[in-house]
Amino acid sequence: MLQRLGIRRGESQSATTQFDESYYLASQWQLVWRKFRRHRLAMFSLVVIAFLYSFALFAEFYSINDHQQRHVKYAKAPPHTLYFVDEEGAFHIIPFIYELKQELDMDTLQRNYTEIKSKRYSLKFFVEGKPYRLLGLIDTNIHLVGVDEPAVYFPFGTDELGRDLFSRTMHAARISLSIGFLGVVISFCLGCLIGGISGYFGGTVDLVIQRVIEFIISIPQIPLWMALAAALPPQWSSIQVYFGITIVLATIGWTTLARAVRGKLLELREADFVMAARISNMGDFDIIIKHLLPSFASFLIVVLSLSVPGMILAETALSFLEIGIRPPAVSWGVLLQDAQNIRSLSQSPWLLIPGLFVIVTVLAFNFLGDGLRDAADPYKQ
Repeated sequence: MLQRLGIRRGESQSATTQFDESYYLASQWQLVWRKFRRHRLAMFSLVVIAFLYSFALFAEFYSINDHQQRHVKYAKAPPHTLYFVDEEGAFHIIPFIYELKQELDMDTLQRNYTEIKSKRYSLKFFVEGKPYRLLGLIDTNIHLVGVDEPAVYFPFGTDELGRDLFSRTMHAARISLSIGFLGVVISFCLGCLIGGISGYFGGTVDLVIQRVIEFIISIPQIPLWMALAAALPPQWSSIQVYFGITIVLATIGWTTLARAVRGKLLELREADFVMAARISNMGDFDIIIKHLLPSFASFLIVVLSLSVPGMILAETALSFLEIGIRPPAVSWGVLLQDAQNIRSLSQSPWLLIPGLFVIVTVLAFNFLGDGLRDAADPYKQ
Protein backbone atom coordinates (compact mmCIF):
# COMPACT_ATOMS: atom_id res chain seq x y z
CA MET A 1 0.00 0.00 0.00
CA LEU A 2 2.73 2.47 0.95
CA GLN A 3 4.58 1.58 -2.24
CA ARG A 4 1.46 2.34 -4.32
CA LEU A 5 0.97 5.64 -2.52
CA GLY A 6 4.57 6.51 -3.19
CA ILE A 7 4.15 5.79 -6.90
CA ARG A 8 0.99 7.89 -7.09
CA ARG A 9 2.65 10.73 -5.18
CA GLY A 10 5.60 10.57 -7.56
CA GLU A 11 3.30 10.63 -10.59
CA SER A 12 1.43 13.68 -9.27
CA GLN A 13 4.69 15.49 -8.51
CA SER A 14 5.95 14.70 -12.01
CA ALA A 15 2.72 16.02 -13.58
CA THR A 16 2.94 19.16 -11.45
CA THR A 17 6.55 19.68 -12.50
CA GLN A 18 5.64 19.28 -16.17
CA PHE A 19 2.79 21.79 -15.75
CA ASP A 20 5.11 24.29 -14.06
CA GLU A 21 7.68 23.93 -16.83
CA SER A 22 5.07 24.33 -19.57
CA TYR A 23 3.64 27.36 -17.76
CA TYR A 24 6.96 29.18 -17.48
CA LEU A 25 8.00 28.25 -21.02
CA ALA A 26 4.68 29.30 -22.58
CA SER A 27 4.49 32.39 -24.77
CA GLN A 28 2.29 35.37 -23.97
CA TRP A 29 -0.47 34.21 -26.35
CA GLN A 30 -0.42 30.69 -24.87
CA LEU A 31 -0.89 32.16 -21.39
CA VAL A 32 -3.75 34.34 -22.63
CA TRP A 33 -5.43 31.32 -24.22
CA ARG A 34 -5.07 29.27 -21.02
CA LYS A 35 -6.76 31.94 -18.94
CA PHE A 36 -9.39 32.59 -21.58
CA ARG A 37 -10.43 28.91 -21.66
CA ARG A 38 -11.24 29.09 -17.94
CA HIS A 39 -13.75 31.89 -18.61
CA ARG A 40 -16.80 29.72 -19.36
CA LEU A 41 -19.13 32.57 -20.24
CA ALA A 42 -16.63 33.95 -22.75
CA MET A 43 -16.12 30.50 -24.30
CA PHE A 44 -19.88 30.05 -24.61
CA SER A 45 -20.14 33.51 -26.19
CA LEU A 46 -17.43 32.56 -28.67
CA VAL A 47 -19.51 29.55 -29.72
CA VAL A 48 -22.62 31.73 -30.08
CA ILE A 49 -20.73 34.23 -32.23
CA ALA A 50 -19.41 31.40 -34.39
CA PHE A 51 -22.98 30.17 -34.95
CA LEU A 52 -24.19 33.68 -35.82
CA TYR A 53 -21.45 34.17 -38.39
CA SER A 54 -22.17 30.71 -39.82
CA PHE A 55 -25.77 31.85 -40.32
CA ALA A 56 -24.44 34.88 -42.20
CA LEU A 57 -22.01 32.91 -44.36
CA PHE A 58 -24.41 30.09 -45.22
CA ALA A 59 -27.68 32.04 -45.16
CA GLU A 60 -29.01 30.34 -48.28
CA PHE A 61 -28.36 26.90 -46.81
CA TYR A 62 -30.16 27.71 -43.54
CA SER A 63 -33.02 29.54 -45.27
CA ILE A 64 -36.18 27.51 -45.66
CA ASN A 65 -37.80 29.79 -48.25
CA ASP A 66 -36.65 32.51 -50.60
CA HIS A 67 -36.25 35.58 -48.39
CA GLN A 68 -37.84 37.82 -51.06
CA GLN A 69 -40.69 35.48 -52.05
CA ARG A 70 -44.18 36.62 -51.08
CA HIS A 71 -46.73 34.10 -49.82
CA VAL A 72 -49.96 36.04 -50.22
CA LYS A 73 -52.06 33.42 -48.44
CA TYR A 74 -49.83 33.62 -45.36
CA ALA A 75 -49.46 37.37 -44.79
CA LYS A 76 -48.65 38.02 -41.11
CA ALA A 77 -48.83 34.33 -40.35
CA PRO A 78 -47.67 33.34 -36.85
CA PRO A 79 -44.70 31.04 -36.32
CA HIS A 80 -45.43 27.38 -36.91
CA THR A 81 -45.63 25.17 -33.84
CA LEU A 82 -43.57 21.99 -33.91
CA TYR A 83 -45.32 18.87 -32.64
CA PHE A 84 -44.01 15.47 -31.57
CA VAL A 85 -47.36 13.96 -30.53
CA ASP A 86 -50.27 13.80 -33.00
CA GLU A 87 -54.01 13.87 -32.34
CA GLU A 88 -54.13 10.11 -31.72
CA GLY A 89 -51.45 10.40 -29.04
CA ALA A 90 -48.74 8.73 -31.11
CA PHE A 91 -45.19 10.01 -30.56
CA HIS A 92 -43.05 10.92 -33.58
CA ILE A 93 -39.26 11.18 -33.40
CA ILE A 94 -39.19 13.64 -36.28
CA PRO A 95 -41.22 16.78 -35.48
CA PHE A 96 -44.07 17.82 -37.73
CA ILE A 97 -46.33 20.80 -38.40
CA TYR A 98 -49.95 21.28 -39.36
CA GLU A 99 -51.05 23.32 -42.33
CA LEU A 100 -52.31 26.82 -41.54
CA LYS A 101 -55.63 28.16 -42.81
CA GLN A 102 -56.27 31.90 -43.02
CA GLU A 103 -59.62 33.37 -42.00
CA LEU A 104 -60.46 37.06 -42.21
CA ASP A 105 -62.41 38.55 -39.31
CA MET A 106 -64.91 40.87 -41.00
CA ASP A 107 -65.47 42.87 -37.80
CA THR A 108 -61.82 43.72 -37.12
CA LEU A 109 -60.37 42.94 -40.59
CA GLN A 110 -57.69 40.95 -38.82
CA ARG A 111 -56.24 37.74 -40.26
CA ASN A 112 -56.70 34.72 -38.03
CA TYR A 113 -54.91 31.44 -38.62
CA THR A 114 -56.06 28.00 -37.53
CA GLU A 115 -54.30 24.67 -37.84
CA ILE A 116 -55.79 21.97 -40.05
CA LYS A 117 -55.22 18.84 -37.97
CA SER A 118 -55.94 16.54 -40.88
CA LYS A 119 -52.96 17.84 -42.87
CA ARG A 120 -49.70 16.91 -41.16
CA TYR A 121 -46.25 17.44 -42.67
CA SER A 122 -43.03 16.09 -41.16
CA LEU A 123 -39.85 18.14 -41.24
CA LYS A 124 -37.15 16.91 -43.58
CA PHE A 125 -33.46 17.64 -43.42
CA PHE A 126 -31.11 18.39 -46.31
CA VAL A 127 -33.97 18.83 -48.76
CA GLU A 128 -33.86 20.16 -52.28
CA GLY A 129 -35.15 23.66 -52.85
CA LYS A 130 -34.36 26.87 -54.70
CA PRO A 131 -30.91 26.74 -56.40
CA TYR A 132 -28.21 29.05 -55.09
CA ARG A 133 -24.43 29.48 -55.08
CA LEU A 134 -22.88 28.45 -51.77
CA LEU A 135 -20.32 31.12 -50.80
CA GLY A 136 -20.68 32.37 -54.36
CA LEU A 137 -18.68 29.38 -55.62
CA ILE A 138 -20.64 26.12 -55.47
CA ASP A 139 -23.95 25.62 -57.32
CA THR A 140 -26.38 23.64 -55.17
CA ASN A 141 -30.02 23.47 -54.13
CA ILE A 142 -29.71 21.72 -50.75
CA HIS A 143 -31.30 23.42 -47.73
CA LEU A 144 -31.03 22.38 -44.10
CA VAL A 145 -34.74 22.02 -43.29
CA GLY A 146 -37.94 21.90 -45.32
CA VAL A 147 -41.32 20.26 -45.78
CA ASP A 148 -43.04 18.63 -48.70
CA GLU A 149 -45.10 20.76 -51.05
CA PRO A 150 -47.68 22.23 -51.02
CA ALA A 151 -47.00 22.95 -47.35
CA VAL A 152 -44.76 25.81 -46.23
CA TYR A 153 -42.86 26.16 -42.97
CA PHE A 154 -42.36 29.50 -41.20
CA PRO A 155 -40.38 29.07 -37.94
CA PHE A 156 -40.53 32.84 -37.19
CA GLY A 157 -43.79 33.60 -39.00
CA THR A 158 -44.15 36.05 -41.90
CA ASP A 159 -44.30 39.82 -42.35
CA GLU A 160 -47.18 41.86 -43.77
CA LEU A 161 -46.21 40.87 -47.32
CA GLY A 162 -46.07 37.15 -46.53
CA ARG A 163 -42.26 36.87 -46.64
CA ASP A 164 -40.58 34.26 -44.44
CA LEU A 165 -39.14 36.10 -41.42
CA PHE A 166 -36.71 33.27 -40.58
CA SER A 167 -35.07 33.34 -44.01
CA ARG A 168 -34.98 37.13 -43.97
CA THR A 169 -33.35 37.11 -40.54
CA MET A 170 -30.64 34.74 -41.77
CA HIS A 171 -29.90 36.98 -44.77
CA ALA A 172 -30.07 40.09 -42.59
CA ALA A 173 -27.33 38.65 -40.37
CA ARG A 174 -25.00 38.84 -43.36
CA ILE A 175 -25.22 42.63 -43.55
CA SER A 176 -25.56 43.43 -39.84
CA LEU A 177 -22.63 41.25 -38.75
CA SER A 178 -20.36 42.13 -41.66
CA ILE A 179 -20.97 45.86 -41.35
CA GLY A 180 -20.03 45.66 -37.68
CA PHE A 181 -16.85 43.73 -38.43
CA LEU A 182 -15.84 45.83 -41.45
CA GLY A 183 -16.61 49.10 -39.69
CA VAL A 184 -14.52 48.08 -36.69
CA VAL A 185 -11.59 47.07 -38.91
CA ILE A 186 -11.60 50.49 -40.60
CA SER A 187 -11.94 52.38 -37.32
CA PHE A 188 -9.29 50.11 -35.77
CA CYS A 189 -6.78 51.00 -38.48
CA LEU A 190 -7.59 54.71 -38.22
CA GLY A 191 -7.44 54.67 -34.42
CA CYS A 192 -4.12 52.82 -34.28
CA LEU A 193 -2.53 55.03 -36.95
CA ILE A 194 -3.77 58.42 -35.72
CA GLY A 195 -3.43 57.54 -32.04
CA GLY A 196 0.04 56.13 -32.68
CA ILE A 197 1.20 59.30 -34.42
CA SER A 198 -0.28 61.46 -31.66
CA GLY A 199 1.31 59.52 -28.80
CA TYR A 200 4.69 58.89 -30.43
CA PHE A 201 5.50 62.36 -31.74
CA GLY A 202 3.67 64.48 -29.17
CA GLY A 203 4.05 68.26 -29.27
CA THR A 204 2.05 70.23 -31.83
CA VAL A 205 0.95 67.10 -33.69
CA ASP A 206 -0.50 65.63 -30.50
CA LEU A 207 -2.20 68.92 -29.63
CA VAL A 208 -3.93 69.24 -33.01
CA ILE A 209 -5.05 65.59 -33.12
CA GLN A 210 -6.44 65.67 -29.59
CA ARG A 211 -8.44 68.85 -30.27
CA VAL A 212 -9.93 67.23 -33.39
CA ILE A 213 -10.83 64.11 -31.38
CA GLU A 214 -12.43 66.18 -28.63
CA PHE A 215 -14.48 68.07 -31.22
CA ILE A 216 -15.76 64.83 -32.78
CA ILE A 217 -16.56 63.30 -29.39
CA SER A 218 -18.46 66.43 -28.30
CA ILE A 219 -20.98 66.02 -31.15
CA PRO A 220 -23.97 63.79 -30.21
CA GLN A 221 -23.50 60.51 -32.03
CA ILE A 222 -27.01 59.76 -33.27
CA PRO A 223 -27.62 63.23 -34.85
CA LEU A 224 -24.18 63.05 -36.44
CA TRP A 225 -24.86 59.55 -37.80
CA MET A 226 -28.21 60.72 -39.12
CA ALA A 227 -26.68 63.75 -40.84
CA LEU A 228 -23.90 61.76 -42.49
CA ALA A 229 -26.21 58.91 -43.51
CA ALA A 230 -28.79 61.32 -44.92
CA ALA A 231 -26.04 62.86 -47.04
CA LEU A 232 -25.75 59.64 -49.06
CA PRO A 233 -27.23 60.06 -52.55
CA PRO A 234 -30.72 58.52 -52.80
CA GLN A 235 -29.95 56.97 -56.19
CA TRP A 236 -27.17 54.79 -54.79
CA SER A 237 -27.58 51.03 -55.05
CA SER A 238 -27.83 48.76 -52.00
CA ILE A 239 -24.13 47.86 -52.25
CA GLN A 240 -23.09 51.51 -52.41
CA VAL A 241 -25.30 52.37 -49.44
CA TYR A 242 -23.80 49.44 -47.54
CA PHE A 243 -20.24 50.68 -47.97
CA GLY A 244 -21.36 54.26 -47.39
CA ILE A 245 -22.92 53.37 -44.02
CA THR A 246 -19.79 51.40 -43.11
CA ILE A 247 -17.58 54.41 -43.80
CA VAL A 248 -19.96 56.70 -41.89
CA LEU A 249 -19.75 54.49 -38.80
CA ALA A 250 -15.98 54.07 -39.11
CA THR A 251 -15.27 57.79 -39.41
CA ILE A 252 -16.65 58.32 -35.92
CA GLY A 253 -15.78 55.09 -34.11
CA TRP A 254 -12.00 55.53 -34.20
CA THR A 255 -11.77 58.36 -31.65
CA THR A 256 -11.99 56.29 -28.45
CA LEU A 257 -9.39 53.80 -29.68
CA ALA A 258 -7.08 56.62 -30.81
CA ARG A 259 -7.03 58.12 -27.31
CA ALA A 260 -6.36 54.72 -25.74
CA VAL A 261 -3.48 54.03 -28.18
CA ARG A 262 -2.08 57.52 -27.52
CA GLY A 263 -2.00 56.85 -23.77
CA LYS A 264 -0.19 53.54 -24.26
CA LEU A 265 2.40 55.06 -26.58
CA LEU A 266 3.07 57.96 -24.22
CA GLU A 267 3.87 55.30 -21.63
CA LEU A 268 6.08 53.14 -23.86
CA ARG A 269 7.84 55.57 -26.21
CA GLU A 270 10.74 56.06 -23.77
CA ALA A 271 11.16 52.35 -23.06
CA ASP A 272 14.53 50.66 -23.58
CA PHE A 273 13.45 48.62 -26.60
CA VAL A 274 12.23 51.78 -28.32
CA MET A 275 15.51 53.55 -27.65
CA ALA A 276 17.38 50.53 -29.02
CA ALA A 277 15.28 50.65 -32.20
CA ARG A 278 16.08 54.35 -32.63
CA ILE A 279 19.79 53.76 -32.17
CA SER A 280 19.66 51.08 -34.87
CA ASN A 281 18.34 53.77 -37.30
CA MET A 282 14.86 52.25 -37.57
CA GLY A 283 12.24 54.65 -38.94
CA ASP A 284 9.53 56.13 -36.75
CA PHE A 285 6.73 54.41 -38.67
CA ASP A 286 8.45 51.02 -38.34
CA ILE A 287 8.94 51.56 -34.61
CA ILE A 288 5.23 52.25 -34.15
CA ILE A 289 4.04 49.34 -36.32
CA LYS A 290 6.66 46.67 -35.47
CA HIS A 291 7.43 47.41 -31.81
CA LEU A 292 4.99 49.69 -30.00
CA LEU A 293 1.61 48.42 -31.26
CA PRO A 294 2.51 44.70 -30.91
CA SER A 295 3.66 45.36 -27.32
CA PHE A 296 0.03 45.86 -26.25
CA ALA A 297 -1.67 43.81 -28.95
CA SER A 298 -3.78 41.95 -26.37
CA PHE A 299 -5.25 45.25 -25.25
CA LEU A 300 -6.07 46.17 -28.85
CA ILE A 301 -7.83 42.84 -29.41
CA VAL A 302 -10.01 43.47 -26.35
CA VAL A 303 -10.92 46.94 -27.62
CA LEU A 304 -11.65 45.48 -31.06
CA SER A 305 -14.05 42.86 -29.68
CA LEU A 306 -15.85 45.41 -27.50
CA SER A 307 -16.28 47.83 -30.43
CA VAL A 308 -18.22 45.44 -32.68
CA PRO A 309 -21.50 45.66 -30.67
CA GLY A 310 -21.45 49.45 -30.94
CA MET A 311 -21.16 49.25 -34.72
CA ILE A 312 -24.00 46.70 -34.96
CA LEU A 313 -26.26 48.83 -32.77
CA ALA A 314 -25.42 51.93 -34.81
CA GLU A 315 -26.33 50.24 -38.09
CA THR A 316 -29.52 48.84 -36.55
CA ALA A 317 -30.52 52.28 -35.28
CA LEU A 318 -29.87 53.97 -38.63
CA SER A 319 -31.74 51.29 -40.58
CA PHE A 320 -34.60 51.36 -38.08
CA LEU A 321 -34.90 55.13 -38.66
CA GLU A 322 -34.96 54.41 -42.44
CA ILE A 323 -31.75 56.33 -43.15
CA GLY A 324 -29.39 53.35 -43.16
CA ILE A 325 -29.55 50.20 -45.25
CA ARG A 326 -32.40 50.47 -47.72
CA PRO A 327 -34.70 47.76 -49.12
CA PRO A 328 -34.50 45.44 -51.01
CA ALA A 329 -31.33 44.85 -48.96
CA VAL A 330 -32.15 43.42 -45.54
CA SER A 331 -30.49 43.93 -42.19
CA TRP A 332 -31.80 43.45 -38.67
CA GLY A 333 -32.57 47.16 -38.51
CA VAL A 334 -34.53 47.00 -41.77
CA LEU A 335 -36.57 44.07 -40.46
CA LEU A 336 -37.39 46.00 -37.28
CA GLN A 337 -38.97 48.77 -39.35
CA ASP A 338 -42.11 46.62 -39.53
CA ALA A 339 -42.37 46.75 -35.71
CA GLN A 340 -42.49 50.53 -35.38
CA ASN A 341 -46.13 50.89 -34.32
CA ILE A 342 -48.17 49.41 -31.50
CA ARG A 343 -50.79 47.95 -33.82
CA SER A 344 -48.26 45.82 -35.67
CA LEU A 345 -46.75 44.59 -32.38
CA SER A 346 -50.13 43.73 -30.89
CA GLN A 347 -51.14 41.73 -33.95
CA SER A 348 -47.73 40.32 -34.92
CA PRO A 349 -45.34 40.28 -31.93
CA TRP A 350 -43.02 37.88 -33.77
CA LEU A 351 -41.80 40.84 -35.86
CA LEU A 352 -39.54 41.66 -32.90
CA ILE A 353 -37.56 38.41 -33.32
CA PRO A 354 -34.73 40.15 -35.27
CA GLY A 355 -34.30 42.39 -32.23
CA LEU A 356 -33.56 39.30 -30.14
CA PHE A 357 -30.70 38.48 -32.52
CA VAL A 358 -29.33 42.00 -31.98
CA ILE A 359 -29.50 41.56 -28.20
CA VAL A 360 -27.86 38.12 -28.27
CA THR A 361 -25.07 39.37 -30.57
CA VAL A 362 -24.32 42.43 -28.45
CA LEU A 363 -24.27 40.41 -25.21
CA ALA A 364 -22.07 37.71 -26.77
CA PHE A 365 -19.48 40.24 -27.96
CA ASN A 366 -19.52 42.01 -24.58
CA PHE A 367 -18.98 38.75 -22.68
CA LEU A 368 -16.25 37.78 -25.15
CA GLY A 369 -14.55 41.13 -24.60
CA ASP A 370 -14.75 40.68 -20.83
CA GLY A 371 -13.13 37.27 -21.12
CA LEU A 372 -10.35 38.60 -23.36
CA ARG A 373 -9.76 41.50 -21.00
CA ASP A 374 -9.40 39.18 -18.00
CA ALA A 375 -7.16 36.81 -19.97
CA ALA A 376 -4.91 39.63 -21.18
CA ASP A 377 -4.50 41.07 -17.68
CA PRO A 378 -1.03 39.93 -16.52
CA TYR A 379 -1.90 40.57 -12.87
CA LYS A 380 -4.99 38.36 -12.86
CA GLN A 381 -4.54 34.63 -12.42
